[in-house]
Amino acid sequence: MADDPFLFTQVPKKSPLMLRMIVLVFAMICGVFMCSVCLKQISTKSKVGFLKVQVIEMPCSKPWIDPSDVPFVHFPKPITYSRAECACHPVRFFAILSMQRSGSGWFETLLNNHTNISSNGEIFSVKVRRSNVSTIVETLDKVYNLDWFSSASKNECTAAVGLKWMLNQGLMQHHVEIVEYFKRRGVSAIFLFRRNLLRRMISVLANSYDRNAKLLNGTHKSHVHSHHEADILAKYKPVINATLLIPNLKKVEETTAKALEYFKSTRHIVLYYEDVVRNRTKLRDLQDFLKVPQRELKSRQVKIHRGSLSNQIENWEDVQKTVQGSRYESLLHTDYRK
Repeated sequence: MADDPFLFTQVPKKSPLMLRMIVLVFAMICGVFMCSVCLKQISTKSKVGFLKVQVIEMPCSKPWIDPSDVPFVHFPKPITYSRAECACHPVRFFAILSMQRSGSGWFETLLNNHTNISSNGEIFSVKVRRSNVSTIVETLDKVYNLDWFSSASKNECTAAVGLKWMLNQGLMQHHVEIVEYFKRRGVSAIFLFRRNLLRRMISVLANSYDRNAKLLNGTHKSHVHSHHEADILAKYKPVINATLLIPNLKKVEETTAKALEYFKSTRHIVLYYEDVVRNRTKLRDLQDFLKVPQRELKSRQVKIHRGSLSNQIENWEDVQKTVQGSRYESLLHTDYRK
């Protein structure tokens, strides 16, 4: 037995069981480790997949849009609500650029009579919104992102959205930055002016007087919706400073010319109140300009000052003598109806 070559290599009987236990424990540890690694990988992949769904969105296709028109077609994504089925309905941006008492209030009611147009009023009449370029841009972004809510906001798919902006409400002061903004955002300008500057002056003076007088039962109204109210306001006849009349008319003309020069590089259309009143084809031209479906546009507003100028100015003879012989003489006789 002592010479048996296998005597010193024989393993005790208990050793195989211990080895099996060690192997089993090692296998369990490896299994747990591998499972944890797999679970982490699966979790990471699921998170990445979820993030991709959130970030990647299919853009709205627009093969039907003329290449030259692409900068003016937008698909806003409001922060405050979802456009839902209107998400891929194109929207155009506009701004009505005008002067006080030039018919812009009446004109805007015509636009808002259209199912697919939202013009949000004289937003920059509030001084804080035009205090600097940053607040102006912030306000414009909110309007054109469809996050500005007013009575003009439509439930239907909006096709054109904008506002009314007077030339003396920061527009001329910051014209360089605003022109750049209009070009960058694809905003179209709608100029609305008045040919008869003398009639505009009467309206300005009468409206200023009524702010204090409040002729309509203690209430000031810039626009009315009945002939009865219009007749009450029209009873006031302003006195025009004949000495300053010609210089004031020239100043308005110069401001108008300057505005047209400042914004000539933007996409724009120029309209005159008298032309829109006389010829409603101008409204069809406007709808073509905004690329919206043609509609018959109506307004409930009633014109306040009607008829001959001689019945609307207290010192008519002085005004007549001042204007006669000047290049403004034609303003004495121009009349129109609404």
